[in-house]
Amino acid sequence: MSDTNDIYQKDSIFPPPLVSGKHDFHSITETICGVVEKPFNINWLLAIGFSSTFLLMLGASIGYLFWEGTGIWGLNNPVGWGWAIVNFVFWVGIGHAGTLISAVLFLFRQKWRTAINRFAEAMTIFAVICALVFPGIHVGRVWAAYWMLPIPNQMAMWPNFRSPLLWDVFAVSTYFTVSLLFWYVGLVPDLATLRDRAKNKIAFWAYGILSLGWRGANRHWQNYERAYMLLAGLATPLVLSVHTIVSFDFAVSVIPGWHTTIFPPYFVAGAIFSGFAMVLTLAIPCRKLFGLEDFITLRHIENMNKVILVTGTLVGYAYAMEFFIAWYSGAPYEGFAFINRAFGPYWWAYLTMVSCNVISPQFFWSKRLRTNLTVTFILSIFVNIGMWFERFVITMSLHRDFLPSSWDYYTPTIFDVSLLLGSFGLFFTLFILFLKFLPAVAISEVKGVMPQADPHWEGYAQKEAH
Repeated sequence: MSDTNDIYQKDSIFPPPLVSGKHDFHSITETICGVVEKPFNINWLLAIGFSSTFLLMLGASIGYLFWEGTGIWGLNNPVGWGWAIVNFVFWVGIGHAGTLISAVLFLFRQKWRTAINRFAEAMTIFAVICALVFPGIHVGRVWAAYWMLPIPNQMAMWPNFRSPLLWDVFAVSTYFTVSLLFWYVGLVPDLATLRDRAKNKIAFWAYGILSLGWRGANRHWQNYERAYMLLAGLATPLVLSVHTIVSFDFAVSVIPGWHTTIFPPYFVAGAIFSGFAMVLTLAIPCRKLFGLEDFITLRHIENMNKVILVTGTLVGYAYAMEFFIAWYSGAPYEGFAFINRAFGPYWWAYLTMVSCNVISPQFFWSKRLRTNLTVTFILSIFVNIGMWFERFVITMSLHRDFLPSSWDYYTPTIFDVSLLLGSFGLFFTLFILFLKFLPAVAISEVKGVMPQADPHWEGYAQKEAH
């Protein structure tokens, strides 16, 4: 297949196409279903083997943590929170782009979302699964983690509903449930397509059960579109609420550098920022490896780069406002916290954060760089690194609190590192399995934005020709 650079007409008054003009409805089905129907190849087996190795590392690290306790981490006094909370906030943020692309852009009738929404939604599900690992293991006594759930018990040990960590449990579990339903409802027509094309009984029955008896009848489409719209409406406020509540982990405390009202919008912008970067990190290799260049076009890449540019600028503005508020407040502890962030022992982490999150997105002001796949891929990785360091820098505000006598330096151990790498192993294992067994691009939605789907398509084609 030709690369989208051959299709992308920069001098045209029309926007770049959503799907290559050489495709019709049949070839779209053949190309996307072909990714699922091809037999296992050596590249897929190597990828799943590599990611599974890190997944086993995660399981071994959690098992040893259960046996020994959180003392195996680099925690100390006053740094009572370490990489576990950093990883939790990082993964919740990664999951924001999928809901934004799918639900918010759907409600605003943005057709360019159609080719990327499926695996962005899948990325959301898998990122939230990674995030949900950490609240359970960082409470210390993991055998009592069920106390976080409002279930009756004979000891009357009711959850502390005033704790923001408990708010996280409800916010993230609600987000996961709605996102999973939204993803699954969108899959139903495509699962029916795979069912009808199945070449063995196992695939036929598996896809048949999951497709819920879909036959493409008019009543089916009416119910489908109504359910999809309702779930999009439910998911949209969650984009704002979930990471707002996650920011309350920090904002409702009295720690200098945390107790600030800027955190909710700042965290939401940062979550969308990192989420779109991860979508690009995944989309650029996938479109090349699976021959999807005609569906995930440069128009999709450029639009996502524009979102990264806007949200990256908002994040940079938030960084500047934090320093301004610390100075304007006149509070000595608040001022010291931010001076210490920039020039204290963790200056290298703060410099990495600013370089990756504020400076690197500014390259996307150039259209040439916005549409360059190599530059986009490298900068998307920089953004993800920078957003992890942002959460690290915020958490490390604990290392110098009100009493100089209790100051200490946090140093991660091998188990902190193994849990972080293991969470990436879990994420990529789930994502690689998804690419093999489910359509990575929404077949029915891509067909819906084709010119042929327009009842006046012949007139539209003549207009394009002129």
